[in-house]
Amino acid sequence: MRAPGAQALAVSLVLALAACGTGDDAGSATDDAGSPAPSSAPGATSSGTAGDGAGGDNPVLADDFPDPDVLEVDGTYYAYATNGNSRNVRVARSDDLVEWEELDDALPRLPAYVVPGKTWAPEVTRLAPDRYVLYYTATSFRPALQCIGVAVASAPEGPFEPVGDAMLVCPPEEGGAIDASTFLDADGTQYLLWKNDGNCCGLDTWLQLAPLTADGLALAGPPVRLVTQDQPWEGNLVEAPTLVERDGSYVLLYSANDYGGSAYAIGYATAPAVTGPYTKDPEPLLTTYRDAEYVGPGGQDVVVGPDGEDRLVFHSWYGQNTYRAMNVLPLDWQDGRPVVEVD
Repeated sequence: MRAPGAQALAVSLVLALAACGTGDDAGSATDDAGSPAPSSAPGATSSGTAGDGAGGDNPVLADDFPDPDVLEVDGTYYAYATNGNSRNVRVARSDDLVEWEELDDALPRLPAYVVPGKTWAPEVTRLAPDRYVLYYTATSFRPALQCIGVAVASAPEGPFEPVGDAMLVCPPEEGGAIDASTFLDADGTQYLLWKNDGNCCGLDTWLQLAPLTADGLALAGPPVRLVTQDQPWEGNLVEAPTLVERDGSYVLLYSANDYGGSAYAIGYATAPAVTGPYTKDPEPLLTTYRDAEYVGPGGQDVVVGPDGEDRLVFHSWYGQNTYRAMNVLPLDWQDGRPVVEVD
């Protein structure tokens, strides 16, 4: 693992936010409110054309596409991202994780209990051949916090329709909840993970986990706290949980620090059981590398590529640090611990 680049790169952003968080949640609202990110019409294709010092084919989606979540369905990959370019949930499609075609808004209609404009960090999971569940972050009317909602569709590209008359996870005493992800354990239990948005309100942030009902529309048990910010490089938050099981170990990847600058990075913790206890590696897995190949990497996901090998999918800053594009790198494992090589 290489150390962060010697030159710290500051990102100057004007953030018009109702929330006061400083993590990845804090910046996403600007993506839909006049960010200088490039726009793509549905059907446009995008691949590694932006340059900016990225190695290989990266960025594979050279557009504003933060907090990527990737789902493979019968050999086709679908990537979902935070709101932008007049879409609540961005979605793109690929056969090889390199060439991507952007599609229509995956969540064209928001429910009445959501304030439009800040729909972040989507997660889509497949529960049956014709049943897909979307977990999304959005601003709840009451309480006025970022919280996690749920929607369903019969196809991976949507359109997803919101379900219920309130947000799925919305703890006001913890500052709300953002950054949902799912994990299917070997025993068939489906889990939902999230971050309580404590940095909005001077509280600690915890990555949390709870079992889901069979239909994916409700929690089936109380949440368990997994990890909080306790390493110097993490700043005042941890977020964006991603849980996988490899080599008999549960591996929790996460992002930490301020999403808007070069200190944002990806770390991981391991555990012998799904509920922990989790032990962090004290050093981050992926940081802003020399020559700023990837500035502020985060919002990661893990997906199996067409060759059967794992890939790490994540965003980083491009366009002279004006938008976050999507990257894909090989992800290896050594004794249940992730290893990422950057050329």
